[in-house]
Amino acid sequence: MPAPAIPSPVILCAGEALIDMVPRQTPEGQAFLPLPGGAVFNTAIACARLGAPTAFWYGLSTDLFGEQLRAALAAAGVDARLCQPVDRPTTLAFVTLVEGQARYLFLDENTAGRLLAPADVPELPASLRALFLGGISLVNEPVGSAMEAIAAKVAGDGQGRLIMLDPNVRPGFIRDEAGYRARIGRLMALSHVVKLSDEDLFWLTGPGDLAARAQDVRAMGPSLVLITRGSRGARAIGAGLDVEVPAPVVSVADTVGAGDTFNAGVLTALAEQGALDPQTLSTLPAERLAEVLAFATRAAAISVTRVGANPPWRHEVG
Repeated sequence: MPAPAIPSPVILCAGEALIDMVPRQTPEGQAFLPLPGGAVFNTAIACARLGAPTAFWYGLSTDLFGEQLRAALAAAGVDARLCQPVDRPTTLAFVTLVEGQARYLFLDENTAGRLLAPADVPELPASLRALFLGGISLVNEPVGSAMEAIAAKVAGDGQGRLIMLDPNVRPGFIRDEAGYRARIGRLMALSHVVKLSDEDLFWLTGPGDLAARAQDVRAMGPSLVLITRGSRGARAIGAGLDVEVPAPVVSVADTVGAGDTFNAGVLTALAEQGALDPQTLSTLPAERLAEVLAFATRAAAISVTRVGANPPWRHEVG
């Protein structure tokens, strides 16, 4: 039987794919279970599960962990044909949970993703309407420059494609803070949507009033800034817009992948509303933006009821 046809991708997620080494108790003591992960990888999986035709681009290893990542993409229906096989190891992220919050130790030297370079940027599918990028792939070289290169390619191709950025700041992973902040600034200038947790927002801009700090981010380029606030829901701030939605009340297993699922919910809802382009986004009324946020928060709320990054399928969100 021939393999099912892969739909032409509408969303391209570019950035980190790795193996989360998740702690588990065994009779012999603590062990680590290898699970596919990475912020951008999780967003790609979640987009596809939510029904948006999605492609993924990053350096995927030929090792057993790289095969595990490809299998997870295929199971969700993500198009991974842009990912060339790389004969280098896969990044590993050892996860510990502190009061339900994930903390990470990254093993990333000389890996398939870390050494991705601007020359590796692929030709983009004609069907593409949006690029999503972010995560630790923005931190180090040469991969950080590769992410900038693909963003610049999308911004400069004249196709009116949407760019969404989530820095997903990991301060403990950053060695050159000035260089990292400069890169985030350049990417914000190219982006139409920037999503930040409230912690990320204040790390990038300094303490203060949330709406004022979000407007500081808007002044850097994006037309829309999305702020996630955990159990307090999400907020969207744009030109003359300040929309807030609550988070559903759920029993939290852990928060791994919650923000990534939120990102996918935003992109999927914008696609369903025909708003995956900068012009339509800039004129999106408050009530439709609230629908986008509500869908994204529902999807994220489902993900936190599950252990590990396990985003919902479209029929589960409603």
